[in-house]
Amino acid sequence: MHESAPKTSNDRRELISFCIGDQEFAVNIMSVREIRGWSPATPLPQTPPYMRGVINLRGAVLPIMDLAARLELPVSELSVRSVIIVVNVGERLLGLLVDAVSDIISITQDMVQPPPDIGYDRGSSFIRGLISMEGRMISEIALEGLLPELDLIAA
Repeated sequence: MHESAPKTSNDRRELISFCIGDQEFAVNIMSVREIRGWSPATPLPQTPPYMRGVINLRGAVLPIMDLAARLELPVSELSVRSVIIVVNVGERLLGLLVDAVSDIISITQDMVQPPPDIGYDRGSSFIRGLISMEGRMISEIALEGLLPELDLIAA
């Protein structure tokens, strides 16, 4: 008997996958508030280089993070496919600038592998796990790892 099969089907969760350069990433769909086209952000002084600035989102100020710059990947030129994924990070809303949204994927926890230990943990707080499916390697982003310095400022 295979009693574990129903158990894994019950813990399915959906992720939104997106591209940064030629790499694919994903975030939990439950954290996503909306996906919108790129609109120019107003830069703020003395912010980290990966922060593009802020935009007005229906009367609220929304900070925009260039996710490629935050992950220390080559930053792409803005294009008509560039989008802002508005996500909840803890109690905050944050806009993530990415090259393009790919698709919605449905996974189970047994499909997620931990990031490999490659000798340094600089990026490990950003990646929750790796998903290999349909010949693609997708890195699941740990949203809470993107803004550690905001927690220090709020404390």
